[in-house]
Amino acid sequence: MARTNTAGARLRTAGGGANRWVVLVVLCVSLLLVALDSTVLHVAVPSLTEDLHPSSTALLWIVDAYPLICASLLILFGTLGDRAGRRRVLLLGYALFGLASAIAALATAPAVLIGARALLGVGGAMIMPATLSILRAVFPDRRERATAIGIWTATAAIGAATGPVLGGFLVEHFWWGSVFLVNIPLMALMLPLGRLLLPESRGDADGPWDVLGALMAAAGVLGVVLGVKRLGAGDPPLALATLGPLLLGALLLFGFVRRQRRRAHPLIDMRLFARAAFTTSVGCVVLAMLALVGLQLIAVQYLQLILGLSPVETGLRLLPLTLAAMAAGATGSYTLRRLGPRRMVCWGFLLTAGAVLLLVLMGQHDRPLLLTTGFVLLGFGLQTTLFSAYESMLSEAPPQSAGGAAAIGETSYQLGAGMGTALLGSVMNAAYAPGLSGVPGVPDAAAKAATNSLGEAYQVAAGLGGPAGAALHHAARHAFVNGLHVTLCVSAGLLLVGALMALRLPRVMECPAVDPRLVDAVDASVDGVACPGPARKSPGPDGGPRTGGGAADAVRVPATRGRTEPAGSGTPGH
Repeated sequence: MARTNTAGARLRTAGGGANRWVVLVVLCVSLLLVALDSTVLHVAVPSLTEDLHPSSTALLWIVDAYPLICASLLILFGTLGDRAGRRRVLLLGYALFGLASAIAALATAPAVLIGARALLGVGGAMIMPATLSILRAVFPDRRERATAIGIWTATAAIGAATGPVLGGFLVEHFWWGSVFLVNIPLMALMLPLGRLLLPESRGDADGPWDVLGALMAAAGVLGVVLGVKRLGAGDPPLALATLGPLLLGALLLFGFVRRQRRRAHPLIDMRLFARAAFTTSVGCVVLAMLALVGLQLIAVQYLQLILGLSPVETGLRLLPLTLAAMAAGATGSYTLRRLGPRRMVCWGFLLTAGAVLLLVLMGQHDRPLLLTTGFVLLGFGLQTTLFSAYESMLSEAPPQSAGGAAAIGETSYQLGAGMGTALLGSVMNAAYAPGLSGVPGVPDAAAKAATNSLGEAYQVAAGLGGPAGAALHHAARHAFVNGLHVTLCVSAGLLLVGALMALRLPRVMECPAVDPRLVDAVDASVDGVACPGPARKSPGPDGGPRTGGGAADAVRVPATRGRTEPAGSGTPGH
């Protein structure tokens, strides 16, 4: 039997159903801190390099330890939360995140900072899936859950986009360690608030927790993400350091899937992937993140190295993207009810592809109106896609598997980000390097060094000086902009693939009947939405409550305003 402590009963004792929105605030603040930490270090790298003098390998691990460890442990802690309690795992994540932040802020050696970043990754992996699975438990009604997921996804976008701005401000006014130190008072506040306000919930507790399977999943994801990151850094695809982790990770993940299919009580119910809506939603998250992260990385270089903006000015230029993402999250629930998952994800991908193609008009000179328009469309389109994909994925998963489903969603998010950096970075390098060959007066060795990056090309040009240096500087700028255009076109093509993939999603947003003791009654009055009012369980054949059900238990609401009674209670179906 599934042992699930529903959030509704606990929330009523805390002051009524309205408190679930207070719970959402706590969850969003938790996610905001984790999302901030994923990008806040980027602008602090020059400062900490000057202070700690790390080797190139150590610097790479300082930057990558957090996302690598976090991505690899999401499935482990997501499924552990289903068994041991999601709030318990979340609170432990708070404590570990605060401790690791203190160690990172006070680090005096690269090895200490790498270890602290790894601990931050462990804390982040405990926090991220727990926030989404608790949200799934607290909002059993799909309409309210759609609104909550819109706020949740917008918070993630805000955190990632605000990280460079906040980091730039702190580094300019304090020292590099302050980007970590800011986490400590916030985590000290979140621990008691989380203990007081967050409900405890669990999933299916039958059978032992599969420790070996969890470790296989962690090692498999770590190998795949590490290999993908090495590809993104420009390492040869057939090199042992690149191909080895990829193959080992893929084999471990294959073994993990086989193991889960054979177990009576698996960590993750692989039957979820037999549902077209769930699998398609996961794929859409991967494609959306693939486009977003790769473009964001290249856009930052363009703003700083082509237009000459400071880190803070760069963050402010990206602010319209964040504001548009907030608007998409705030209106996402309404849009989903009006359009349905299929059209919403399709139009989100198409809008994003249009924004990307608009940005092809960028050149070597600043065009603020064009950039702002492109970033607004990009932020709104991508957030629309991510919102609807996450909502469909989470609604397809049963409540007792919320932690595992959240972990799958977050892992796909991280894999998409890693693949975006690798794929679009490789496309950019392939289009950029040929533009630096045969520059008059530039030695072959200097031209080869300049192909590594635009920043290095500027350094080589400054070292050459004279007409040769000026020619190399001009050629590098032209080659980068040309490579940017090629990369944008490739990204637009991937987004169009995402729009085609989204055609497998359901046409309408269907909602199961909901126990009226758990959620307040809400009338459904939008055409094309299958969201009933509160459940009134009809008696079964034996006179007891009716159980089971599926799509037939959800009632499609006609265009005329009114209330329709559901046939029974069940799980989402399409």
